[in-house]
Amino acid sequence: MGVAATSELRRQATACALALVAALGPAGRAAERPDLLIADFEGETYGDWQVEGEAFGLGPARGTLPNQMPVTGFRGHGLVNTYFQGDGTTGTLTSPPFEIARHYLYFLIGGGRYPGGTCIELLVDGQMVRTATGPNDRPGGSERLAWCRWNVSGLAGRPAIIRVVDRETGGWGHINVDHIIQSDDRTKEATMEIRAERRYLNLPVQDGAPMRRLQVLRGHEVVREFDIELAAGEPDFYTFLDLTPFTGQRLTLRLSDALEGEEALQGLSQDDEIRGAADLYREALRPQFHFSSRRGWNNDPNGLVYHDGEYHLFYQHNPYGWKWGNMHWGHAVSRDLVHWEELPVALYPDALGTCFSGSAVVDEHNTTGFRTGDEAPLACIYTAAGDPFTQCLAYSNDRGRTCTKYAGNPVLPHLIGANRDPKVIWYEPERKWVMALYLDQSDYALFASPDLKRWERLCDVRVEGNSECPEFFPIALDDDPQQMRWVFYGGTGAYLIGAFDGHTFTPESGPHRFHYGNCFYASQTFNGIPSRDGRRIQMAWGTREMPGMPFNQMMDFPTELTLRTTEEGPRLFVEPVREVERLHAKRHTIKAQPLGEGDNPLAGLQGELFRVRAELAPGDAQQVGFVVRGVPVTVDVAKQELSCEGCTAPLQPEGGAIRLELLVDRTSIEIYANGGRVYLPVGVILPAENRTLELFARGGTAAIRALEVWDLRSACER
Repeated sequence: MGVAATSELRRQATACALALVAALGPAGRAAERPDLLIADFEGETYGDWQVEGEAFGLGPARGTLPNQMPVTGFRGHGLVNTYFQGDGTTGTLTSPPFEIARHYLYFLIGGGRYPGGTCIELLVDGQMVRTATGPNDRPGGSERLAWCRWNVSGLAGRPAIIRVVDRETGGWGHINVDHIIQSDDRTKEATMEIRAERRYLNLPVQDGAPMRRLQVLRGHEVVREFDIELAAGEPDFYTFLDLTPFTGQRLTLRLSDALEGEEALQGLSQDDEIRGAADLYREALRPQFHFSSRRGWNNDPNGLVYHDGEYHLFYQHNPYGWKWGNMHWGHAVSRDLVHWEELPVALYPDALGTCFSGSAVVDEHNTTGFRTGDEAPLACIYTAAGDPFTQCLAYSNDRGRTCTKYAGNPVLPHLIGANRDPKVIWYEPERKWVMALYLDQSDYALFASPDLKRWERLCDVRVEGNSECPEFFPIALDDDPQQMRWVFYGGTGAYLIGAFDGHTFTPESGPHRFHYGNCFYASQTFNGIPSRDGRRIQMAWGTREMPGMPFNQMMDFPTELTLRTTEEGPRLFVEPVREVERLHAKRHTIKAQPLGEGDNPLAGLQGELFRVRAELAPGDAQQVGFVVRGVPVTVDVAKQELSCEGCTAPLQPEGGAIRLELLVDRTSIEIYANGGRVYLPVGVILPAENRTLELFARGGTAAIRALEVWDLRSACER
């Protein structure tokens, strides 16, 4: 960083600190009377607190308990967490008496939302005078603790006790509580006034720091709101908020939980570049030809659609941290499915909730009436994950660069549970839209609409062993348009094959297993692929953690799906899209030859990124396969089994040979066997120091019928 840039950052930090002091005012400064700590639950036991039942264990929990989602937002190391042995345990925890000696009582709370069932209570003279619960009562919640405040000024001087209650045994039947204090401060928030003058507000993040709520206000309107592990000291990395929509406007930043000072706000800065941009796409674990977001978390692909020469990838995105949360729709585009350009966030949370998964379509016939120019509008249909979950609509008339939410949202009200993840397609025979929607358990439903705004229920669909993230599309059997089938699947990819008459989907077989890997979930196929192309192109969430990085997770490489006849009946086959050839660099061709024990025709070949295609006749060998940068990919001939990193798949020779194709990136090996009949996407961090390839036969002699290896270029090169 240059001297001028350093001086500018220091100037901004000083300005932020001065603005913070001015913005806090008397209510935000330290109170004349110090806060009184009632309990911080940092000890090995509950001390003088009285425990009844089993839910509270032998003492305060040290964070997350077994089989629990990650618990965040508590302070220090300990907290009350009644998920002890799961949701089935119950009990109470009662404090010793104390005198109400301040105007307010603060505490952190999370867990289940069951008044009287999972709650914290304040009792005065034996009567309950205040109560609060956690925020969760249905799937899709978070184990984050948040601050709650009771005004107890009218009870000053009176003796009181606090009781934490867990009487629930169903889902979310637990309560989390921490750091109970008395205080005279009427607010535990810090604020800062800024004028949006640069493109980005860079935000320092420290993994494991207290989770805080940061609001951005324009006047009294909350225009952005999210949870963030804001660093008070040296950050692990910087993420950013795009200020472009607010250029020239005055904004207020409001940070919850300022009990430990306001150093975190002082670490924010406005810049024209993302902090750390010099290292962008050069990070040690950055996938080199799999999409990953510049900063923050990504999961499900949403709204895969081809429009005007561009493939659009919308995706579930937390722009402000390494973990799941704050669900927005990120957005990237590509002209070749290989090189992606990340665009600004497409959809932000609002009063209806955060933006869960969904889909996108091109409204060629302007059924929505959203069209304003010569170009067909692009429409996004998504779940608003509020209370309750509903389905909503947004649209764009500039190829997705800006999206406007429909004023009539939601377009489909709540039905059951956490109904979510609408996948919408155009059904040409009846010129209508069809939506597949997840309902609850393993249940889904199909809906129809003339305009994406009004929906009627068509039929229900059940996919055993599956939940959420439905996909529904037609596909020709053996490339014969006279033999069309319909495929319906959920989050794991397990799929049904059947028929659809515009009203009812009739399963004919399945569910069939789609993949055998550890790095695949919530896949979706592209809408709008031109008929001259005709491919069914799929992308999935590549579920692989990237420890120590300023980003987390990735997308699997795009694949082409075909439906082919097998001895078991019709089955989906999976192969990488042909555009992978755009990454080809040097090709290494190995001639047909025997492969004995100890032979390695790839000895001396060094590299980081590879595409490998091989046809191997096992002969009398017990095993054949590859060692890819230290990671074995093994075919056990006797067991007829393919394995890698603990993942296994059935694989038997065809015509006396096994065909393998591998795509090797820094954090994954995707394996396609026998022309895509077997698909094994494996997430694994390949050791940087090992750049070797080995082809082996063990326990006998095999034969190489064909073998090609390509060094691959990075798609991240700019």
